[in-house]
Amino acid sequence: MRTMDREKFEQENVFGLGQANSAYAQYFIGNSYLNPLTEPEKCPVFLANVTFEPGCRNNWHIHRAKSGGGQLLICTAGEGWYQEEGKEAVSLTPGTVITIPANVKHWHGAKKDSWFSHIAVEVPGEETSNEWLEAVDDETYAGLE
Repeated sequence: MRTMDREKFEQENVFGLGQANSAYAQYFIGNSYLNPLTEPEKCPVFLANVTFEPGCRNNWHIHRAKSGGGQLLICTAGEGWYQEEGKEAVSLTPGTVITIPANVKHWHGAKKDSWFSHIAVEVPGEETSNEWLEAVDDETYAGLE
């Protein structure tokens, strides 16, 4: 459900807003928030609720891995977008699950008129890393309906 109202959105966002995502802000257009759900030292799988303000999206990026790896997105509140390079953008709503294989260039974020949250799951693998790339240009993003 699309919502511009932060208070209403926060009631729907059952995993919580968390803190400003300042460590990765350079890879986002707009403001995002990060609420870790597991602790890397205590759990082999890292999960975090990532919240995007309306219009916020991350840069194109690739989850690199020699084997295994990749990412899962479990959409929990609001509405957003996911796009792989060379493919049409996919609308994200609560309940949508996106499986992103390792080594696939992609981006994700909120729709321009809605807050959005997803749980990001970092899939364990061998020799994993994230490669951050160029921003999603405004013209491409603005053309999404």
